[in-house]
Amino acid sequence: MKPVIALVGRPNVGKSTVFNRLTKSRDAIVADFAGLTRDRHYGTGKQGRHEYIVIDTGGFEPTAESGIYMEMAKQTRQAVAEADVVIFVVDARAGVSAQDYDIANYLRKLGKPTVLAANKAEGMTDGVKLTEFYELGLGDVHGMSAAHGQGIRDLVDLALEPLNLPEPQEEDEEADSGVIKLAVAGRPNVGKSTLINTWLGEERVVAFDQPGTTRDAISIPFERGGQRFELIDTAGLRRKGKVFEAIEKFSVVKTLQAIESANVVLLLLDATQGVTDQDAHIAGFILDSGRAVVVAINKWDAIDAYQREMVKRSIETRLAFLKFADMHPISAIKRQGLGPVWTSIAAAHRSAMVKMSTPVLTRLLLEAVQFQQPQRSGMYRPKLRYAHQGGMNPPIIVVHGNSLEHVTDAYKRFLEGRFRKEFKLTGTPLRIEMKTSKNPYAGKEE
Repeated sequence: MKPVIALVGRPNVGKSTVFNRLTKSRDAIVADFAGLTRDRHYGTGKQGRHEYIVIDTGGFEPTAESGIYMEMAKQTRQAVAEADVVIFVVDARAGVSAQDYDIANYLRKLGKPTVLAANKAEGMTDGVKLTEFYELGLGDVHGMSAAHGQGIRDLVDLALEPLNLPEPQEEDEEADSGVIKLAVAGRPNVGKSTLINTWLGEERVVAFDQPGTTRDAISIPFERGGQRFELIDTAGLRRKGKVFEAIEKFSVVKTLQAIESANVVLLLLDATQGVTDQDAHIAGFILDSGRAVVVAINKWDAIDAYQREMVKRSIETRLAFLKFADMHPISAIKRQGLGPVWTSIAAAHRSAMVKMSTPVLTRLLLEAVQFQQPQRSGMYRPKLRYAHQGGMNPPIIVVHGNSLEHVTDAYKRFLEGRFRKEFKLTGTPLRIEMKTSKNPYAGKEE
């Protein structure tokens, strides 16, 4: 599982700028979940071989007792609860404030690993103005400038150091393990636990009408038709006593980690509500993660013919980027439509793990070029010479040639269609990477 880093601090100290640096300016992957405010965003980053999840929070006022500041404080406490390490961002130029003391007291009581980062410290000498931050009692102060990109790498190293992370291992054995890791993902209260209980035929996961009944992802061994699965439920509950704890019950982090650890993701939608922004955010993260996906529209029996048509249209428009995925209307409670879902899950896993030979890929590539050449760009027309497989889960096809930086996205989609048709790929993203051969005469005078 990726480690989780939470950014905490009072307003206007530059947390969002730090977030953009840590995630290399990517937008928040998940936002506006039910029960979450816009002040808590999630992104992913990577340094060396280590990947991590970053949570950006709003301004934190631990002592707030009402209004929007109390809600923002609640969001920050949830982010800290989900995190493995906290980066406490302060303003080096403004100095220590009373609010900084309140936040420091809160973090010290938790005892969670914390890095104190003094932002906006460009041009300042460490030990001159940063010394006052030692009064917060959180150890050494790391001077940095998110706006100028100074001290970011050292900040990540300091944050990951106390976690003693093992070196990431190559996941080559996944294809041969015989176990399909299946994550069930979706908004709170769309019926994820009910569906898994229906599959298992017993109450292995607690399910009742209470959105977001846990913050844990639960793995359940399961076998169907001789195929072994590891079901990853992000909505179940280990103990009923945990349901009404003060910290918000739905964990975005666990959902993101479950998706990334899976081979196939079942994205569950609620037919009675259509496709929401939250559904689109989750679908987008599944696509970014490169995971095979099957879409199931639950509670199909609860809507009439007109509503069904509207749901289909909303899927076509809002989830157009998942056209490669099979979609099935189901009813988890009534056990309707579940058989075809399993067929699609098996097909998606096969497609994600398919092995494509270099001769076949190269033949398909040259046939595609003969049928339709890539568009000329100025003096150059891209020349596509050969292709080979660059990875699985998702399948990656690497195309070699000259001037490939001029290949348009439309032409890549054209190639993708021909590759998909030949290898009967369904339910999995397919990534095509272009590698241009170096010109040995480039830069030499005649």
